[in-house]
Amino acid sequence: MGDIFVIAEHRNGEVREITFEMLQKAAELGQALACGVTAVLLAGSGEAFAEALSKRADRVLVFEDERLKTYNSDLYTGILTDLLKERQPFLTLMGHTSWGMDYAPALAVRAGTPLVTDATDILLKDGHPQVIRQMYSGKLFSRVSFAPSRGYMITVRSGAFKVDEAVERAAEVVFMDLPRNLQPPRREFLKFEDTASGDVDITQADLLVSVGRGVGEADNISLVRELAELLGGTLSCSRPVVDKNWLPKYHQVGTSGKSVRPKVYLALGISGAFQHVAGITGAGCVIAVNKDKKAPIFRVADYGIADDLFNVVEALTKVVRG
Repeated sequence: MGDIFVIAEHRNGEVREITFEMLQKAAELGQALACGVTAVLLAGSGEAFAEALSKRADRVLVFEDERLKTYNSDLYTGILTDLLKERQPFLTLMGHTSWGMDYAPALAVRAGTPLVTDATDILLKDGHPQVIRQMYSGKLFSRVSFAPSRGYMITVRSGAFKVDEAVERAAEVVFMDLPRNLQPPRREFLKFEDTASGDVDITQADLLVSVGRGVGEADNISLVRELAELLGGTLSCSRPVVDKNWLPKYHQVGTSGKSVRPKVYLALGISGAFQHVAGITGAGCVIAVNKDKKAPIFRVADYGIADDLFNVVEALTKVVRG
């Protein structure tokens, strides 16, 4: 049986958290299957990512080239196609991110490997992988099986697996040559712009008071903002609030906003779509308020209140004011 491959992601000089989440799950699966874990890194020359990856894998395969300093789907697909055909891993994991969603389908076709996307969990049955996926905005879970194959490919949702900080390995780092037949990319990276930057940095807050679609209208956000200020916290929101232009993008929590790690996360009127939940996996304590008792947010909350958010905001405001 081949190894489990994890394709690393990096941006602006840092390995992205989804990489460590996948390595965590790969280690668990590797132990059950008695196979190794290999991290695959495509990076610019001299970038010090391999050391961080080596602590969580048995082997790190490194492709270095200045063209790989920033992501390019043409180069990734070309390099990884040759690698997968040569090494024939049992399982290949990549993030269900803008990167993974871009190149995974083409890579699966070229490598002749079946692909399942957006996994929230990966199980084993009789030595073969099965994938858990969400349906209908997280209200249902499905279990997907593969047709028999010598290898399988899965994209993993950000935040699906928690990282155990105490686990460390000592991987062998192997520097690889680029394929001789690698074609020039058809696209050119110009620059990276963080559209989520602004007056506040929600990633540094210990307390976030976050508002969702349930707030109803833009004028009601002032009530939540007042509560956040009284509590000494920072105002944040889910994507629908930004989409309606009620708050700037830099307040947004989620896969298309920012991942946060506050000590306390107060979610007001947020349903709990997977994109939002993925952004709060690092929160110490999640308190959810939603009128819908079946809202997905309650599945990840430490404490839940099934009530109108305005009743809760009013009561908390009174208590804090004394």
